[in-house]
Amino acid sequence: MTGKSFAVPFAFILACAFLSGSVSAQAEKTPAQVRQELHKDVTQIVARYKKEDPGIDRFFKKSMGYVVFPKVGKAGLILGVGHGDGELFEKGRVVGVASISIGTVGLQAGAQEFSEIVFFENRAALDRFKQNKFEFAASASAVIIKKGTAATTEYRDGVAIFTQPTGGAMVEAAVGGQKFSYKPDAKKK
Repeated sequence: MTGKSFAVPFAFILACAFLSGSVSAQAEKTPAQVRQELHKDVTQIVARYKKEDPGIDRFFKKSMGYVVFPKVGKAGLILGVGHGDGELFEKGRVVGVASISIGTVGLQAGAQEFSEIVFFENRAALDRFKQNKFEFAASASAVIIKKGTAATTEYRDGVAIFTQPTGGAMVEAAVGGQKFSYKPDAKKK
């Protein structure tokens, strides 16, 4: 058996094991409980980002909208996969749920968890997201949130991306992308 033929199945098994822990824990909860827990996690991540760098508040106040992914899990060995769920805000209100899917290929090994907030500068960028026509290629750059980074961060192509590692470790020199999907909340009567 060659190293390559072993690495691809191993990467898949590693990724499935890493991601299945959260899936199996969620399977025991009702959809309402899962959503309530997601909202709690989103609220905590927003507070953490604001505490880490108070300058990020300008993005929360002036953006057309933003999506918060409190827990994104990623694992890989040659091939990498990742997933996370979040909430989309428009004018300060939650308007729906979103998911992020990550795929990468290249030199990489490990598993990690991180949070991510994507701010939409204008209606066009937000509408692209809401129409499920939004993804990042390898050229997209995220800013790791720490004191003072928000002051020097600007929108690029209508978006600003902030991220923060929350656990695990991963070494990588890989290319790939992030794809997003959005589902609006049912209208309240």
